[in-house]
Parts: sequence; structure tokens; C-alpha cells
Amino acid sequence: MAIKITDDCINCGACEPECPNTAIYEGADDWRYKDGTTLKGKTTLQDGVTIDAESFQEALSDDIYYIVPGKCTECKGFHDEPQCQLVCPVDCCVDDPEHRESEETLRERQAFLHKE
Repeated sequence: MAIKITDDCINCGACEPECPNTAIYEGADDWRYKDGTTLKGKTTLQDGVTIDAESFQEALSDDIYYIVPGKCTECKGFHDEPQCQLVCPVDCCVDDPEHRESEETLRERQAFLHKE
């Protein structure tokens, strides 16, 4: 499953630089699929939706840091455990029950986001 940041976030920013997929953004910041990945231009995502990886997407939170579920791999393919959870001083990076995914799915996403 993907990770989410709860309302307990103190906006310290410790998690953001730890994400190997650049899936964590500061509240109110718009995001892009291309950030921290090899995706460029028109791209068909794994769910069949076609997007422009270079276009900005609306922020998922205005107040606190947030994680884009479609970019989160729980650090699979990079680390043994989610780095955001390791560095969060208030333990607000938690499993997101709305985005439950298998390890296989997370590893496939990692390979998709970081194509050679």
C-alpha cells in the first residue's frame, strides 16, 4: 500500500528529500509525474490513463506535506523500508488503507517510474 501523511504533520520537511520517487510535496505545491522519475511527455500510466508527465497536477493538500499515491512505491527497489516513516519525528507517515497494493505492484511501479 502507499503511504500517506496525516494531519499530525508539523511541516518539518524531513520526509521530502528522502523519497526516491519525489512523491512527497509540500502543502499547496503542485506536482508532476516527471519529478524524480524518467517519465517524459505523453505517458500511459499503468492503469491505462494517458497523461503529460511534464504538466503540473493540482496539490493534494493545501496545509501539510502530502504523498502522491501513484508515485509512492514504499521505497521498494531502493530501500528495505519506507524512508519517510524512518525520518518522521511525529510518526505521521502511515500506511494508507485507501491505497492497498501488493509488493509486486509496488515493484512494478518502481520499474515503470524509473525506466532505463
